[in-house]
Amino acid sequence: MAPDATSDCSEFCNQGGNTTHPYPEEASGDGENGTDSLISLVITLPDPEAKKLQIMVSSQEQIHEVRQSIIDLPAAFRFTCFHLEYRRQKINDFISIADIPDLDPEPEFLLVEDPYTEKEARIHLVRIRELIGAAGDRAETCQGVLPGLSLFESVSRQAHTCQDAPLESASPLKDYDFQSEPSLWNLLPDALPPPPKTVKSVGLSSWNPPPCHLRQRGHLLYVLVITNEGEQFQITSHVSGFFVNRSSNTKFDPFPRPAAKGLSAHSLLELMSLISPSFEESFHQLQEYNNSRDPLSTFQITNAIPSAPWTVPSPSSSLCAHVPDPTRPQETYLFAGIENTDTLRDWNEELQSAKELPKDTVQDRVFRERLISKLFADYNDAATKGAVMVARGEIAPLNPTECRDAQIFVYNNIFFSFGADGVGTFTSEGGDEAARVATGKDVAGVRLVNQLDIDGLFAPATVVVDYLGKRIVGQSIVPGIFKQREPGQNQIDYGAVDGKDIVTADERFVSTFAQLSKALKVKKHPVWDKDGKRFNLEASIETKGLMGTDGRKYVLDLYRITPYDIYWLELTKSANGNEGYPHRMTVLRPELVDSFARYKLKQWVDKELSCRSRAQSKSDQPAHDDETKRASNETLDTSLDLSGFSFSLNPDAFSGQTPQNAEEKKELQEDEEEVRNAGKYLRQQVIPQLLRELSSSEISFPMDGQSLSRLLHKRGINMRYLGVVASSSTESRLRCLKDICILDMIARAFKHVASSYLRTLPVPLTSACLSHLLNCLLGYDLNSTPVVDIDPSLRLMYSDSDLSFESATPGSLRMVVEEQVLMRFRYNLAPNWFQIVGKVQLLREISLKLGIQVQAKDYHFEPNKSMHNERISQSLPKIAGVQQDGESKDKKKKKKARESSPISSTSFEENLTFTADDVVDVVPVVKHSAPRSALAEEALEAGRLSIIQKQIKLGQELLLESLSLHEQIYGILHPEVARVYNSLSMLYYQLDDKDAAVELARKAIVVAERTVGVDSAETLLNYLNLSLFLHQTGQSRAALVYSKHALMLWKIIYGPGHPDSITTLNNAAVMLQHLKQYHESRLWFEESLNVCESAFGKQSINSATLLFQLAQALALDHDSKGAVNKMRESYNIFLNELGPDDKNTKEAEGWLEQLTQNAVSIAKHAKDMQTRRIRSGIRFPATATPAQQQTVPHPERIAPPSHVDSRSIDELLKFIEGGDHKSNTVKKRPGRGNPKRRGQATVA
Repeated sequence: MAPDATSDCSEFCNQGGNTTHPYPEEASGDGENGTDSLISLVITLPDPEAKKLQIMVSSQEQIHEVRQSIIDLPAAFRFTCFHLEYRRQKINDFISIADIPDLDPEPEFLLVEDPYTEKEARIHLVRIRELIGAAGDRAETCQGVLPGLSLFESVSRQAHTCQDAPLESASPLKDYDFQSEPSLWNLLPDALPPPPKTVKSVGLSSWNPPPCHLRQRGHLLYVLVITNEGEQFQITSHVSGFFVNRSSNTKFDPFPRPAAKGLSAHSLLELMSLISPSFEESFHQLQEYNNSRDPLSTFQITNAIPSAPWTVPSPSSSLCAHVPDPTRPQETYLFAGIENTDTLRDWNEELQSAKELPKDTVQDRVFRERLISKLFADYNDAATKGAVMVARGEIAPLNPTECRDAQIFVYNNIFFSFGADGVGTFTSEGGDEAARVATGKDVAGVRLVNQLDIDGLFAPATVVVDYLGKRIVGQSIVPGIFKQREPGQNQIDYGAVDGKDIVTADERFVSTFAQLSKALKVKKHPVWDKDGKRFNLEASIETKGLMGTDGRKYVLDLYRITPYDIYWLELTKSANGNEGYPHRMTVLRPELVDSFARYKLKQWVDKELSCRSRAQSKSDQPAHDDETKRASNETLDTSLDLSGFSFSLNPDAFSGQTPQNAEEKKELQEDEEEVRNAGKYLRQQVIPQLLRELSSSEISFPMDGQSLSRLLHKRGINMRYLGVVASSSTESRLRCLKDICILDMIARAFKHVASSYLRTLPVPLTSACLSHLLNCLLGYDLNSTPVVDIDPSLRLMYSDSDLSFESATPGSLRMVVEEQVLMRFRYNLAPNWFQIVGKVQLLREISLKLGIQVQAKDYHFEPNKSMHNERISQSLPKIAGVQQDGESKDKKKKKKARESSPISSTSFEENLTFTADDVVDVVPVVKHSAPRSALAEEALEAGRLSIIQKQIKLGQELLLESLSLHEQIYGILHPEVARVYNSLSMLYYQLDDKDAAVELARKAIVVAERTVGVDSAETLLNYLNLSLFLHQTGQSRAALVYSKHALMLWKIIYGPGHPDSITTLNNAAVMLQHLKQYHESRLWFEESLNVCESAFGKQSINSATLLFQLAQALALDHDSKGAVNKMRESYNIFLNELGPDDKNTKEAEGWLEQLTQNAVSIAKHAKDMQTRRIRSGIRFPATATPAQQQTVPHPERIAPPSHVDSRSIDELLKFIEGGDHKSNTVKKRPGRGNPKRRGQATVA
């Protein structure tokens, strides 16, 4: 990968982060309070010519942010160590521009070079290496292969090629196979040509570091540069800059060369242009190369976790080739210094201090939220790396004599522990299973507390990492948590201590915990210690308060902020006898508690209105007038005081509390009944309501496990209800939902099975374990008795390891998976579930859940199928030049060439679907506690609301402000920024600003690919939006390329036939019509109809709508007979479902009459021509010439007849001698009905 000027060394140089708006034309102007404005700065460089630069910045930006903006300008690349002066006075780096006294409207700053320090010299060397392309890819320990991958550049190049192609050329969808097998090659980008080389190498010299006496004279580093000409230069980094010294590989003489050859400069970049004649030209070529690429595809991801693709190229591919870089081992020193202390940070103090920053003004909030976002990103990265090291056994425990699960670790000022019940805390709740769930609930609770942002209440930053079957929890160290207190004092100040035997209730925590409980709808309730003493707690007894030695109030153990889902536990226990759920940590989701509160509020309001209405009807004369009744109800509604409603739940209901008297018992019983009702509400109302909305197409179906999880969690439905959702999806319309639920349950069950094997395995054996389990689950048809291939030397080295996974067989694994699904989801899989489930889709779900990166290739799941595919792959390109999925032969060959595996094919490997080498890497799966930006979301919501209220100009300003806030707070490459790009692109499309919509949609795709995944459901929808927007701007051929890529992703994610793909297929058909590709368009309409009939039934309104459009397409494709038949079917369905007076029925009726008349007219012409030919002694097949084509009128010109000819088209055209007949072009009928209805075209 060619490094570019913007990289993580920028973050290393500037800990505050760069917040300059990257797109000045999109930056907002004056803020609402008038304090935030744009200023044009003139920067004078220290060149002999005194070159000047101009940049636009916000008046509220700090000077160190301006410095970073200057560094990123091409004309100022060479500067890293400098300060700015205004009127010959040095400006403090940490004041804002607005705070500079006597500032001119267009101020001019002078850039002044500073003397280097050892740290600044290291930063400069790192930056210059990346800037000139001398730095290879950094070896990441936990981000996997090709983290932050993007396919958009490759797809975009295809789109540009197709858009520029001649009009008569084939469409991008030519020969697309709807039913072909999904290909993993589609998840890999095209290989790019290597970037131009500016130098052969740049790195630290073997003479480094300088001896003590030379450090005293200002020597900082010694650098070795080998130019493209092959010359070797030893360079001294001095406080004054860089100069070529007289040292060689064998002689140490770090002083400047004689004057004739003496070369020096303040910047290493400038010095290299002096010592290498070809450097400037090659550096210019490198800049052109970088500029030819999409910047968002090359920027370093610093504020989010890069998405690790689940399928990656083979190690021999040029996309991920491991190249030599002598300086790579030196990077630890270059970044962290000789003592490795530059990167050590007090995470807790930094995070809590950031939370204490003022938030009175908008600018205060921007600065505060931006800093918090950056700190959480840095912490998440450090905690993930530390957790991987703990899992690999590379960090010594603080308590080595304890059992493995009870051991704790401290690394990089982060406290690590295992997500297991090592000390017996969760014995009564389910042991290790309960402890594992509790850690996941805890990190979600911490994230919720951080989002609430309650003054005076702090929570340790928390990360949960799942890696190779182990769950590791990383927390920032709370001051005083390890401090032993005086005898008689408890380690905890609020909540339970050592189980539930001892309870404390420090008054200092009451007010802050009361605010937390009010936000979480937690009831203040009594609890009792082992002696029966009562304590009134604001939160769950499990939620603890600790007064840190820094004077802050910390809340810990937030896994019980909501009550138990006792309804689930009671039902599962009664249904299965002794075979209960694996743990009792079955708590309700906060979203469900909020939903239940709204439900209770509605009940209370209805009851109050009913009581008042009855009271009023008794006191006043009854109003018979409907308007009087409505006015009366409105008066009641507006006068209702909601302060009389209160709702809260006792989180300690059913947790084993023992009330001491009858009154306490009664109160607890009432609390328990309310908690039980919440569980009933979830089971009896929330889930059925979701199914009703999906069945009626009010909301979109999920595509995979991730989108399913988001959908259910948004409604407050826990994933343990997957089996209930699947069992309740009995309608044919819900088949898609049922299939995804079953797939997700199988993947989750396999994850638990695999984790149980991986947990105790040494890392070198994990690939063999995973490949064997995948062979048992997915490759049973190719080999029903797979055997594990473990290197004998590894087997000998790890002779004491538990290799029980070797005994797993396809049959035994299926049995265990079925048991896990039944135990965890209460669902019985079909006997043949392993035969009907999608193999590629299941492989993807498993890989994402376990963090597996498998090699991209065509996996053979069945022997006959694999041989058949091989024959096709060998013969098809010779015949048609096209592969099954529509890819060109050249592209396929190119991919094959670059992906050739270095592993020799053996007979052993040929009999297995997966080998150990196919498991390329395993990446950690991370859950973090970083909050979202409340300020950016408020601006976005305000913009949407303004547009809804028709305040377009204000709405657009607020939307731009929200975009600017998102980019400032999160940085550009962040999932939240991808979502706001997507939201804004759709809003601009609705506002008829198509160009802005297209540009934002492009950005949304790239950012989503790099932070969420190249094949995530979000990315797929972003591609579809871009396709739609491009078609509206007249770029239909390019739009089809993006639609095709989205459909290929859809095959991998779900397979063919997803209900939401109906609209996509329909839109593609409309685009093909626009390109006058009528026959192809007809095929896509037919496929859309097939999917619709499969999903919603042949007699559905959706099918009737598509039949209507297909009839038009058939008319355009000169199939008059087929057009009449399809329009008749459409009319009959509309008539039966909507009645004769519906506008859709009438429109179909008019079209049917005209198409019938047109078909008869064409047939008569053909018959007449045939008769004349017979009379003249000439016989030809019946055809229609263009002169004989009849025009099909636009529906608006048709007076809908009251009666449609009941004869079939065969009777009307019985004299036709076969063959399709031509008719003139038909206009697409205007949109009708609900535009969101699935199956209806959304493309004009």
